[in-house]
Amino acid sequence: MADNLLLQVWINQTPHQLPAPATLADAVARIGIHPPFAAAVNLNFVPKSRYALHQLSDGDHIELIAPITGG
Repeated sequence: MADNLLLQVWINQTPHQLPAPATLADAVARIGIHPPFAAAVNLNFVPKSRYALHQLSDGDHIELIAPITGG
C-alpha cells in the first residue's frame, strides 16, 4: 500500500480518514481519548498491548468505550 493512500474508518460511528498503513494506535491518537477505555475493531476486543500491532483496513469499524461513572 502506498504511503499517500487514505483509509476510511469509522470511529464511534463517525467517519475518519487515516494515512495508510494505519494501526489501532493511530486511530486512538486521532481521537485523543485518555485511559481508561476499551477498544474493539469490527466488534472484536483488542487488548491495549496490541494497539500498535493491529493493522486497520479500509472500512473498519472501531469502538472506543470509556467507563461511565455515576450513580
